[in-house]
Amino acid sequence: MQDLHSLRGRRVVIVGGTSGMGRGAAQAAADAGAEVIVVGRRPADQRDSTGRFRHETVDMTAPASLQALFERIGELDHLLVTATPSTGATGRFLEQDLERARAFMDGKFFGSWVCAHEAAPRIRPGGSITFVTGGAAVRPKAGISIISAAFRALETLAQGLAIELGPIRVNTIRPGYTDSEMWGFLDEAARDELRRKVAAAMPVRRMGTVEDIGHAAVFLMTNPQVTGTVLEITGGETLVDAL
Repeated sequence: MQDLHSLRGRRVVIVGGTSGMGRGAAQAAADAGAEVIVVGRRPADQRDSTGRFRHETVDMTAPASLQALFERIGELDHLLVTATPSTGATGRFLEQDLERARAFMDGKFFGSWVCAHEAAPRIRPGGSITFVTGGAAVRPKAGISIISAAFRALETLAQGLAIELGPIRVNTIRPGYTDSEMWGFLDEAARDELRRKVAAAMPVRRMGTVEDIGHAAVFLMTNPQVTGTVLEITGGETLVDAL
């Protein structure tokens, strides 16, 4: 009988798994015994590779690239989509243009949509799909309206797919401030100051880590009774005044 609470011997595909929160999830899944395939936009020879993972390259904005990816992969057990476009998301609404806003929505929302669409027919019994959004889904701020919109839309999509694709389980991880490469544009002093401010503001008195996200991802993959859920990994960010 298949042990649905275990990842041992399961094939886990992580789109966006080459860095940051996706990388944390890849390491956690591998530690749990899974065969892990990490997917990113950078060529494999430009990545920090430990040899623990199989590497694939994809363009999240190109449906044909995503379709070819899942044809190469074949059957899988769990899909995690963390990938988020790195450009076109920020800026005051009246200073943005439709092309930039659409590019972010295409990369985050519709890229995730295509991943789920292509993966679902290939997911083996007991499998799951997990998306990653962020606290902006429920705490919008000036200058990131398209991010909030894409995240919220993706969370709603996940709930709809949980009903439509069952028994495949579909969930969302909603991270808060997480200490990852996304803050790489800050120098070390500024990054330390961010850590200090976040720790002071959050009820848990710490900034999140990529390992926290990895732990959450493995939980959602291995608990057969969880679907249609938004799992908030924010340290209580939505309970306090925003930074």
